Amino acid sequence: MNIVVASSGGPTSAINSSIAGVYLEATKHSNINKIYGALNGIEGILENRLVDLREQLGSGEDIDLLRLTPSTVLGSCRYKLPKVEDDVSVYEEIISHFKEYDIGAFFYIGGNDSMDTVCKLSRYMSQNNIDIKAIGIPKTIDNDLMYTDHTPGFGSAAKYVAATIKEITRDSMVYSAKSVTIVEIMGRYAGWLAASSCVLRERGETAPHLIYLPEVPFSTEKFVEDIKAKQKEHKAVIVAVSEGIKAEEGCYVAECYQSGENDAFGHKYLSGVGKMLEDLVKKEIGCKVRSIELNVMQRCSSHIASKTDIDEAESIGSNAVLAALNGDTGKMMVFDRISDNPYRMEIKTVDVGGVANHVKYFPIEWINEEKNNIKDEAIQYFLPLIQGELSIKMDKGMPVHFRIKNI
Repeated sequence: MNIVVASSGGPTSAINSSIAGVYLEATKHSNINKIYGALNGIEGILENRLVDLREQLGSGEDIDLLRLTPSTVLGSCRYKLPKVEDDVSVYEEIISHFKEYDIGAFFYIGGNDSMDTVCKLSRYMSQNNIDIKAIGIPKTIDNDLMYTDHTPGFGSAAKYVAATIKEITRDSMVYSAKSVTIVEIMGRYAGWLAASSCVLRERGETAPHLIYLPEVPFSTEKFVEDIKAKQKEHKAVIVAVSEGIKAEEGCYVAECYQSGENDAFGHKYLSGVGKMLEDLVKKEIGCKVRSIELNVMQRCSSHIASKTDIDEAESIGSNAVLAALNGDTGKMMVFDRISDNPYRMEIKTVDVGGVANHVKYFPIEWINEEKNNIKDEAIQYFLPLIQGELSIKMDKGMPVHFRIKNI
């Protein structure tokens, strides 16, 4: 049989390592012939845009470079697979292309919405006695997938966020005047990424002095009070805030700064909470204030990627192939943490239906009573995920990236 791997949703620093894991494991099995990559996710399947990865990855050097290249060399998409009852022709089209290429297993690297695609597709194939395995490989910097301890891509993003806030702290402390710096961090529904900045305390940092997450209601009045209280202790107050914080009424705090438009999955485009809070501090307190939106940089900053993250991403890709060869389908690969110190974890499978369209929130018990910071208990969860540095290939002072050839 042949296999195909594809990726969907927002990029990370670790997707290509999972692709490498799928590829390397597949090459070990004589019953797997061609190893395809679909360009731009499920759209690539529908539009017959497949590349032969054996031809693309001609050497061990190519594979090493692929592992350390950020984003996804196969491209991505935000395509929502319709319900079978609404449009069965889409499923029939996908299956026709699978059969054309003699595909026996489909591996989809992605987050919540990608697992929805795996769930729908595997269910359709099972109901119609189509013997093609569908396996989900987790990926998201948001770390919000159910049943897995963490997701590939999160550790590297968390490392970038914490390191960046540490550098912002150094910058902001050089002046004698009071200041407030607000760092806006990705996290639509769950605040894992903003919360991870608490690891800076392990090396004696006090910043970020305030952390706000979507898991608890946000009050602008309380925010102003919090800033004033922290200014009594620190001349430069650093704030980490998730983009998706909501008011008590349930609306996004920064809706007045947002477009109001939705993506293909019905999610509102988010940004602007940092600027909104900057204006609030300027109006209510009047001190020097700056907002910084980390934006896409936090997703693919491979120059400071976590080695643990990259290694685990490859391993979970490899195990996905083994799961399919073992007869599994309609599953997502997950990490099961055995211990924090020493850090140990195992890779298992869960039914993808329990993951699709659900959110794993940051634990409320790890948020302080004031709802403006993270308890120390969370540090031991985050620390193992950001460990280890990688040797990035450089040329003329810049990192070298792998790219799909001749497309």
